[in-house]
Amino acid sequence: MPELPDVEGFRQVLQSCAKGRVIRRVDVRDPGVLHGVDAGGLRDALEGRRFGAPQRHGKWLLARTGGPTLVLHFGMTGRLVCGRADDPVEAHDRVLFTLGAGRQLRFRDQRKLQGLWLAHDESDVERLLRRQGPDALTVDRAEFEEVLSSRRGHLKTALTDQSVLAGLGNLLADEILWRARLRPDRGARDLTQEDRGRLFDEMRRTLRSSVTAGCVPPRDTWLTGHRDDRDPMCPRCGTGLRRSRMAGRGTVWCPRCQPDG
Repeated sequence: MPELPDVEGFRQVLQSCAKGRVIRRVDVRDPGVLHGVDAGGLRDALEGRRFGAPQRHGKWLLARTGGPTLVLHFGMTGRLVCGRADDPVEAHDRVLFTLGAGRQLRFRDQRKLQGLWLAHDESDVERLLRRQGPDALTVDRAEFEEVLSSRRGHLKTALTDQSVLAGLGNLLADEILWRARLRPDRGARDLTQEDRGRLFDEMRRTLRSSVTAGCVPPRDTWLTGHRDDRDPMCPRCGTGLRRSRMAGRGTVWCPRCQPDG
C-alpha cells in the first residue's frame, strides 16, 4: 500500500510532468474511481486549466490548477504515471490527462479502493482533509508529543491512525518502532518523554531515507528487509522476529530489541 514516501514520489511525478502545463483533454476510462463528480463534470472543471505546484498531506495529493483542485488518494494499488499521449493505454489506466507538448499524466489503479475527488475551492479541500492529523514528515516535535500523549490505545495503532498522524502505514510504523526500540503494543500514553523524543527522531530519519528511496526500502539493515522472510531474523541482534496482528494489520517486531515497557 502506498505510504507517505510513495505519495511524495507521486507528487514529484506530477511536478515534473504537469506543473505549468495546460490540461488539453481529460479522458475518464473508468468513472468508478471518481468520487463526488462525474466524468463530464471533471472534464468541464479541468480542461483548459493549468496545473500548478502540487502539494501532499499524508497520503493525499493535491493537484492545484488556480481554480478547482484535483485531490488524489491512491488506496492500495494507485499510482501516477507520466508518458506520451500516443503511448499504449494499459488495462488499469483509469483517467488520462493529456497536457501540452504531447505529455500525458495517467492515474493507474488496479483495485480502485480510493481514487479522485474534485475540490471546487479551499473549503472543499478542508472538508476532504478534515480528519487528517498533522503530516508525519513536517510535524514538529512539540505537536508530535502532544498528539501522541493524548491518544489512548496501542502505540502502533496511534501511529497508523491518519487522524492522529497523516502518512504512516504498516511498514513505516513497524520500521520506526523497531528503530526506536519500542514495542508496538505499548500504550501510546505510557511513553516517557525520552521515549517520545527517540520515537520522533527515528520517525524523521526513517521518513527522510524512505522519501529519498521513493518507498519504504527493503534493505538488509532494515526490519522491512526481513519481515517477509520465511524465518525472519532481526538485522540488529539476530533474534527471531515475532509476528502478530494489531488492529487488523500484520505486525512484526523483535522481542529482544523491543522489550516490554
